[in-house]
Amino acid sequence: MPVRVLVVDDSNFFCRRVVEILKSDADIQVVGVANNGAEAVKKAAELKPDIITMDIEMPIMDGITATKQITAQQSVAVLMLSSLTYEGARMTLDAMASGAVDYLLKSYEDVQGNQSSTAKLLRDKVKAIGMQQQRRNGGLFASQISTPAPLEATQPATAELRRPAAAPSAQRPQAASDSGKLEPAKQSLRRGNTRLVAIGSSTGGPVALQQVLTPLPQNFPAPIVIAQHMPGTFTPAFAQRLDGLCSVRVKEAKDGDVLQAGKVYLAPGGKQMTLDRQGEQLRVRIRETDARLQYAPCVDVLFGSAANLVGSNVLAIVLTGMGADGREGCRLLRGKGSTIWSQDEASCVVYGMPQAVAIAGISHQVVQLTDIGRRMAAEV
Repeated sequence: MPVRVLVVDDSNFFCRRVVEILKSDADIQVVGVANNGAEAVKKAAELKPDIITMDIEMPIMDGITATKQITAQQSVAVLMLSSLTYEGARMTLDAMASGAVDYLLKSYEDVQGNQSSTAKLLRDKVKAIGMQQQRRNGGLFASQISTPAPLEATQPATAELRRPAAAPSAQRPQAASDSGKLEPAKQSLRRGNTRLVAIGSSTGGPVALQQVLTPLPQNFPAPIVIAQHMPGTFTPAFAQRLDGLCSVRVKEAKDGDVLQAGKVYLAPGGKQMTLDRQGEQLRVRIRETDARLQYAPCVDVLFGSAANLVGSNVLAIVLTGMGADGREGCRLLRGKGSTIWSQDEASCVVYGMPQAVAIAGISHQVVQLTDIGRRMAAEV
């Protein structure tokens, strides 16, 4: 079934371009267009789309208010179209707090051709989020997985320079036995032994990260490093928002930061974050990205660095996101004896990155999003 989309924007030009881009994919069906938030609320109720692309600033009713009303009335995914500014970032985060699941940067220049990178990303996001929403509304998820297949042979690859490959969207984690269930996990956390928590996320990550971090106490016993696929203009606002919501302190990481327990270090957008050691202290290193890397920040880069520096005392968590970034870093970490958790399918906005880790047999446990923070607080 094609993904059903409602396009909302006060610019007729931008609406036409978005519709043209989406219609170029046979798996996407544009069911309607709205030019303000009030019209969007009405058409969403009438047309029952799987996903809505939503502008933020519109007359009569803005996109944030419309998102709040729509998501309170029906199960639908809302993708915000945001400007690349600090204020745009702040409003986008407000929209996600109001029920939107993710965002895409809005650029009139970048949508001129159907084959532009922005046009492709728009189609990919709409299709991935919309298909997940269809499964959510239809209850068509794979059986919940509590434990993984045995780890594949660890490859001595360097995660820093490996381009993550997309996980096939049609696949589901494969069973390790004829019963269709994965073998029992042999790895559990030993309280007090975790030196570092490393988290990777992408599409749907801002909302997921908030749910993971808010249950943690101020005296959480380990530092937390995060690679969230996000532009550089967004990460300062996102870190500030999380810091205001959480008991643990959250900051956008700076080069040379010494990792401290109970603090969260968010990789700056558009750059790569790694770790190094100064005596017994772990420090953050921020550097320009590499043209060979698809993502900045890249989860594989951060996780690979943690594998080299910390080894067996890491809890790595892969959250919702498109593609497979984090899989090779998790492979290196598990090869060193660290523990890997991946988010369950039902709570993901897009079951790509966690699925890639589960399919490869690298994840020790697949965990519901609402349980991750609680278990971190209890087990780390």
